[in-house]
This record gives sequence, C-alpha cells and structure tokens, in this order.
Amino acid sequence: MMRVLVVDDEPQLLRALRINLSARRYEVVVAVDGASALEAAARHLPDLVVLDLGLPDMDGADVIAGLRGWTKVPILVLSGRADASDKVDALDAGADDYVTKPFSMEELMARLRALQRRVESEAGADEPVVQIGHFSVDLSAKTVTKSAAAPAGTPDAVHLTKTEWAVLEVLVRNPGRLVSGKQLLQQVWGPAYESETNYLRFYLAKLRQKLEPEPSHPRQLLTEPGMGYRFQP
Repeated sequence: MMRVLVVDDEPQLLRALRINLSARRYEVVVAVDGASALEAAARHLPDLVVLDLGLPDMDGADVIAGLRGWTKVPILVLSGRADASDKVDALDAGADDYVTKPFSMEELMARLRALQRRVESEAGADEPVVQIGHFSVDLSAKTVTKSAAAPAGTPDAVHLTKTEWAVLEVLVRNPGRLVSGKQLLQQVWGPAYESETNYLRFYLAKLRQKLEPEPSHPRQLLTEPGMGYRFQP
C-alpha cells in the first residue's frame, strides 16, 4: 500500500483528500503546517507527498527544500497560486508536479498515479527502456528501434543526435514528472543557458518529429505552457 503525506491547513480539504485517497487504497498521513510535515515525513517515510504552498508557519517551497535535503520522494504541489513564476519556483525547488486549486479529484488522482508509476519504474531498473509511439528507447544502449507492434512502414531504427539524447534522457528519467524549462536547460546545456527557451522548443519539436506518431498532437513528449515539459509513459 502506497503511503501519502498530505500537507494542507484547510480542514475541509484535508478531510476530503483523506477520504478520497483512503477509498483508493492509499495509506494517508496528514500535516497542517510545514514543521509537522517535515516531522511526519521523517517518521513515516511516505511514498508520495501532496503539499500546499501557503502554510501558516513557512512557505511550501521551504518544506520542499527540507525534504530534498534527504529524500527523493515525489512531491505534488497543490496550491491556489496560479502564477507561472510560483509554479516554476516550486518545480525548481524540487517539486515533481503542480496542480492549481480549485481542482478535480479525478485530475489529482491521475497525477498521483503517474508519480506512483515513476516510483515503481525507478525501483525496477537503473537504465529504463521505454516506449514512445511505435519505438522502443533504450537509454543504456542509446538505441531507438521499432517496437514489435509497430505498423508497416515504421523505420527499423531512428538516429538521435547527442543533444536530442540528452534532452530525451532528462525527461525519460522523470516519467510523469513536470520538468521546468530552467531545469532542462541547466542539465543539458548548463547554467549559462537558463534563458535560451528557444533551444527547448527546437529540440522538443525534433524529438516529436522522430518519435511521436502525430508530432503536431504529441501524446508523450508534452509541453505544459509556461511551466515546462513532461514525458508521459
């Protein structure tokens, strides 16, 4: 059973989340402020964290930083702050995803399932082999080959450049996670390129052309406007 730590100071929302998560067979631990959240995380070692940014004793970003000092547990931010800058700040602090209040319970559960799949996939293999469109992407062998179920006419293999591999690898190693543009630029090109968002648009377009069945309507290499990019398994 997956254990979820829910951190929010709104009693009604906390109760609703506890009921809905418990009904879906999650074990739920709750906290109403940042200090108790950090204490609960250390004591209960949750598999997932759902975190509000507007806490009474400290900003949620400080809680993220505190958690990231010792754990890689997936963190989903659930906040009323809708500005892109707040979302980017939370992601840069170490959050894995961001849902804006008000939200639908169905969307929240879908995001949690995606993070859960990420936890399970990371536990299962050091070098993932993933399916993107009609291709099998092997990060260890650095190969992209036609999958067994690919339709006739699909190329047997696809060549990716060194930079295309670097961009794809960051996304694939974070399945279901929202990766900010700043994070992606830093990891692939370095801190001096944090503002070069045109690089990302260019290389994501090239990857979609090579891997997605419908590049103009991507299903796995996704852009979250104003926030970042996501690989959806």
